[in-house]
Amino acid sequence: MAKPIVALIGRPNVGKSTFFNYIVGERISIVQDTPGVTRDRIYADTEWRGKKFTLIDTGGIEPKSDDEILVQMKRQAEIAMEMADVIIFLTDIKQGVTASDYEVATMLRRTKKPIVLVCNKADRIGETPAELYEFYNLGLGDPLPVSSLNKLGTGEVLDAIYEKFPEEIDNEEDSEYVHVAVIGKPNAGKSSLINKILGEERLIVSNIAGTTRDAIDSKFENKHGKYIFVDTAGIRRKSKIEEEIEKYSIIRALAAIEKADVCVLVIDATQGVTDQDAKIAGEAHEAGKGVIILVNKWDAIEDKETGSLEKYTKEVYTKLAYLTYAPILFVSAKTGQRIDKLFPLINEVNEQNAMRITTGMLNNVMNEAVTLVQPPSDKGRRLKIYYATQASTRPPTFVVFCNNAKLFHFSYQRYIENQLRKNFGFKGTPVRIMIREKKKEDKLV
Repeated sequence: MAKPIVALIGRPNVGKSTFFNYIVGERISIVQDTPGVTRDRIYADTEWRGKKFTLIDTGGIEPKSDDEILVQMKRQAEIAMEMADVIIFLTDIKQGVTASDYEVATMLRRTKKPIVLVCNKADRIGETPAELYEFYNLGLGDPLPVSSLNKLGTGEVLDAIYEKFPEEIDNEEDSEYVHVAVIGKPNAGKSSLINKILGEERLIVSNIAGTTRDAIDSKFENKHGKYIFVDTAGIRRKSKIEEEIEKYSIIRALAAIEKADVCVLVIDATQGVTDQDAKIAGEAHEAGKGVIILVNKWDAIEDKETGSLEKYTKEVYTKLAYLTYAPILFVSAKTGQRIDKLFPLINEVNEQNAMRITTGMLNNVMNEAVTLVQPPSDKGRRLKIYYATQASTRPPTFVVFCNNAKLFHFSYQRYIENQLRKNFGFKGTPVRIMIREKKKEDKLV
């Protein structure tokens, strides 16, 4: 089940950023960046009462404004609302209900999404402030008073959000399908790719309502298997997307990635790997999904010569250094070149992402790896690896027990990962290694 998405909406200067920072606070799931990934902190994963969710921060909305920046901020918020399962409408209790608040409330009612109305800057402790009752006029239910600055009342808000999360649905029919997210920056050819697949190669296809008004998930079946393509084509817009706006396309990619078993990252061959490609690819990597890199518009590259594929592949892996495990396929969505090779690759990557290794086989490889390259030491103490076990799949995650976790340097972890890949493959999937200390007498033989 994908993590619910919660959008934080409101006028400028009502305290959204302070509220956002407090909510994600110490509970933010990723506290450091993956090498090579530049992170825009407009969203964060957090949890409440054991339920993980993604909180999106947005720019302030001024519904009636000709200011270009405010118009762009409104569009950002609309995208976040499209993606959200629950929306927090943050207002300023000190300013009272403004004309803009009424306009925003009207926008929110049209979304048909669950709304949690929050009145910020209720800084007094004690009885309910009289100013709160005015906010009932917005017609969005009971307003909840909070003080982001003083960290008051947020527990009630989180409880209200939790109660509005969508119910988890176990669809046995969909479990037969491989969920494939087609991700990438605008205009890379995602729509063309899906249209080519559905238009020319389909045997069975039906449309399923997607999470946004302009994105569709499509069921598709051919001789290779059954698939649901999670389309993120909706990130394209009629007007030019400014750099500050483009990061919101990542929000749509996030929703697709959460639903996916395998992510197909579409790169425009004529432009190469861009910063936005790297950001979106980093999200798929950190989510532990299987990844395939699809270099589209290869037919548009002129003056090809011997070694062009190898040279381009090297350039892609240089810019996406954390995705060297992902296979690369050069295609043309326009002509259909090599698209038939995508399906066997999806199947293989999906199987590798779900691979489980027996404890016996795993420890045989670990023992051989330790014999080939001695573990590191520091100040007379040497790392000793006792045994390893696989904790989970999607992605394959291994727990390695040792005498001292501090001695288990990152470089040696990378060596162990490479040995696992050498012996078991893990093509197209991240591999997670967790280090645990264990007393020597607990060693398994």
